[in-house]
Amino acid sequence: MVDLVLLSEAAVEGAEHAADPALFGVLNGTAWVSIAMAVFIAIVIWKGGISAITAMLDRQIADIRSQLDDAKKLRAEAEVLRDEYARKIADAEKNAGEMATQAEHEAEAIVAQARTDAAELVQRRAKMAEDKIAAAERAAIAEVRAKTADAAAKAAAALIAQRHGADADKAMVDRTIAGLGRPH
Repeated sequence: MVDLVLLSEAAVEGAEHAADPALFGVLNGTAWVSIAMAVFIAIVIWKGGISAITAMLDRQIADIRSQLDDAKKLRAEAEVLRDEYARKIADAEKNAGEMATQAEHEAEAIVAQARTDAAELVQRRAKMAEDKIAAAERAAIAEVRAKTADAAAKAAAALIAQRHGADADKAMVDRTIAGLGRPH
């Protein structure tokens, strides 16, 4: 590493003492490069290089313009799509709001119908219960009447059996038979 540093220092010191090459003492390296460049530019102009360069630049400009036109078309299409989707989103939000409102109305109608149905059901059940109670009362009254009639018949039979004997039955049968022969 130290050797490289010493060599580079020696090269710098030697460069300070070296003379710049020149032709006739006037044309140094910078002048030769300038002359070569001027000759090159003159040849390019003489062979039509400028028109080739301008044609190439014109082609690039045309390509860039067509790319810009395509970009404008794509942007316009994207804006149309954006507007369409924004409109669809707005319609969807509107429809969702309408659906929610409709659902609320339907729910209210269902609740009102359920209340009405429940009230009617309660009334029907109350009526059925009242009818069952009335039927049970009628059955109980009929049973009581039947038992009363049965008890009265048994009591009447017992009374008749006690108060009527064979003589009383014979007189009653005779009166009944005598009544059969008469016209009414």
